Amino acid sequence: MDFKQLLILQLIAHFLSDFIFQSERMANDKNKFGFRSKLLKRHILITFITAWVFSLQVNFLFGALVIAILHWVQDGMKKYIKDNNKRGRYSFFIDQIIHLIIIISVVLLYNKYFQLSPILNFPLSSKILLIVGCYIFSHKPSNILIKETFTAFNIQPYRPGNDELLNAGKLIGIIERFLVLTFVIINQFEAVGFLIAAKSILRFKDDNTIKTEYVLIGTMLSFGIAIALGIIINLY
Repeated sequence: MDFKQLLILQLIAHFLSDFIFQSERMANDKNKFGFRSKLLKRHILITFITAWVFSLQVNFLFGALVIAILHWVQDGMKKYIKDNNKRGRYSFFIDQIIHLIIIISVVLLYNKYFQLSPILNFPLSSKILLIVGCYIFSHKPSNILIKETFTAFNIQPYRPGNDELLNAGKLIGIIERFLVLTFVIINQFEAVGFLIAAKSILRFKDDNTIKTEYVLIGTMLSFGIAIALGIIINLY
């Protein structure tokens, strides 16, 4: 295992603990009660365990502990940031940037002062891990990123008639990002264009301007994220 593999594994651990394993109820409870949230402790425990397990190293216990403690401080303070009208809209981006800086710093320091010695032979290359990480990011993390982008630009969400349609939209977004990411990785950009055209045709006859604009912005963000991730993988 080298530095790149450890870093990508820790980013994957972050995507899992802060997005996949965190329910909306847990996130709302943290934002509402801050340090007093009972679910915050559960989230921090998941963060610690995920970071330690994905390091595949016993000595990274201390690194995982630092990540978890600083994560606890951040999430506990998030309530006060969100209450600030000026910064509240951008709290997600501020929060995630700080998380990434902490993770990168911990991995850098660990790599400098400790020998990388996984408890088992690690067969996956850093590029394979990067691909896995990008697919994980294309799932729930991208849905939340798009949602928070709407919030940052003060775009009022379009609400369908029921939650089933709303959840269907999330699923469609995940599927299209998986497809686009796959097409970009195998250099089939024509298929990406076909997918964009196909989705445009489905929306062409919709005369609801607000809905059309909302879906268009979401689609552009969704495709943009997948294409960017695919390019990162191809350039690696």
